[in-house]
Amino acid sequence: MTTQSESTVAQPEEAEPETKLSRLEEEGDIAADYLEGLLDIADLDGDIDMDVEGDRASVSIVGEGLTNLVGSNGEVLEALQELTRLAVTRETGERTRLMLDIGGHRAARRAALVDLGNEAVQQAKASGQGVRLEPMTPFERKVVHDAVAAAGLRSESEGEEPNRCVIVFPV
Repeated sequence: MTTQSESTVAQPEEAEPETKLSRLEEEGDIAADYLEGLLDIADLDGDIDMDVEGDRASVSIVGEGLTNLVGSNGEVLEALQELTRLAVTRETGERTRLMLDIGGHRAARRAALVDLGNEAVQQAKASGQGVRLEPMTPFERKVVHDAVAAAGLRSESEGEEPNRCVIVFPV
């Protein structure tokens, strides 16, 4: 027979603290389940890969015929990412910074943005003046800022969404 004091006392061995990695893996699992449901509804085939990159969960859908899920300039991808983030937030009760990629679009865009940032660095160095880039999403601006910082120059974002852009300054 169990007494009340035995049943209410937490055992230290059972109270294992949740790590950041396990929380991010949980976010990826929730996102994958949500996205699998969306793929089923849309009758699309795709494999879902999950990873943890730095301080965020990363989920990728890979397969053929997924271009409609990316949309023009990645607008559908951005919307699906926000919906997936909402689904994860609903389940965990915490805001997520989860990143979604579909068909390698975001990875390819990241590489192109690093090249763009490096070109702007070269232009700023050669001209001695700031170089203003076209408006970008927050993800795109972050990639460019990181590329500029890696090259040893300074950059700032300017303007209001959706016309917010990066300006690269010479040393």
